[in-house]
Amino acid sequence: MVQVKAIKAFSDNYIWCLTSSQSNQAWVVDPGQAEPVLRHLAEHNLALAGILITHHHYDHTDGVAKLVTENPNIAVYGPTNSPFKGITHPLTACQSITVLNTVFNIIATPGHTLDHICYVNEQLAFTGDTLFSGGCGRLFEGSAEQMWHSFNKLRELPSDCKVYCTHEYTQANLAFAKAVEPDNAALIAYSEHVDELRSRDEITLPSSIGQELKINPFMRSNLASITALLPKEFCSVTKNNEPWENFAGLRRYKDNF
Repeated sequence: MVQVKAIKAFSDNYIWCLTSSQSNQAWVVDPGQAEPVLRHLAEHNLALAGILITHHHYDHTDGVAKLVTENPNIAVYGPTNSPFKGITHPLTACQSITVLNTVFNIIATPGHTLDHICYVNEQLAFTGDTLFSGGCGRLFEGSAEQMWHSFNKLRELPSDCKVYCTHEYTQANLAFAKAVEPDNAALIAYSEHVDELRSRDEITLPSSIGQELKINPFMRSNLASITALLPKEFCSVTKNNEPWENFAGLRRYKDNF
């Protein structure tokens, strides 16, 4: 089983570093900056073996060029349809890769961007900017319907599967979630726990699929009541209570929250 540690980048990004007790090799997920990764590798006597990219945004890819310069033979995995040109091993949905003797399945999760993929197995899910703890990524390129179908793929993972997203957005996401579901007891308890962690500047991740199904309004878009407290201007025009329509209303409300 791989070990996962967070490398902080920018103001609120996490670059995930995967290692194993069987070797000194390391893989990193979404290195938006090279310097924090190089420092971490040096401090822990690790050799970079590969990079996993979820999508093309700069804060997930800008560190790749320097890391490859420092480590010329490493593999850079990422979506096959990506505008980012630094990928050496393009991936499509339903493929799998092996990292440190651990198999990850590739699922396509368009919505935040059209090229977004996630690396998942039954224990770990690297969700980039698709699924955050308590929230989801903005719809920069895809549609709400696409994003909901992407979420459905993640909903199928085991409840104890750990969710490693790329931003420390949890506290802000939960403030929105409580506006949507102010009487959700699991959400209130989780929010108090997160507030305590952040008061000590501690990381709130990983979450889990089971936790998100309890507290994340976007994961709960299948509930007809989830948009009951939304201002009318953000509710779906069609009013069919389709999960993706509820998702769209929630995302519009979050964008203006």
